[in-house]
Amino acid sequence: MTETIGQELPHCSLTRRLAAIFYDTLLLIAVLVAASFPPVLLFTSGEQTPPAWAPLFRSYLLTVSFLFYGWFWTHGGQTLGMRVWRVRVQTRKGHGITWWQALLRFIVAIVSWACLGLGFLWSLFDKEKMTWHDRYSESVLVVLPKTKK
Repeated sequence: MTETIGQELPHCSLTRRLAAIFYDTLLLIAVLVAASFPPVLLFTSGEQTPPAWAPLFRSYLLTVSFLFYGWFWTHGGQTLGMRVWRVRVQTRKGHGITWWQALLRFIVAIVSWACLGLGFLWSLFDKEKMTWHDRYSESVLVVLPKTKK
């Protein structure tokens, strides 16, 4: 990440953002399926999930989702989908984000989707192409330059 610190990079467009989200969603589904096996096998013995257990299980999956994104965002600033689309999350000064920023980003991104994507659509009208979760977490999504091979 240090090679672009201080370098002014363009902010990410909504189209590129959504493309990276699509890739990451496929990966996250695989991670959530794998993460579901141990608790389902341990606590349900293969039976249908008891309704009383469902809120705890949903919280577990939400935590796994946050750890998936949080780890990538705080370790290099890129999920695998973001790497493909040359997108990185960073502070305005070009540094990596903290776990606290990752948590704020994750929570507000959920709110952005829950409002029918309005938090993402906001980037179409924002002069810096920033979403609600960019603003709230004090982070930005930038497009990295193409690397020469």
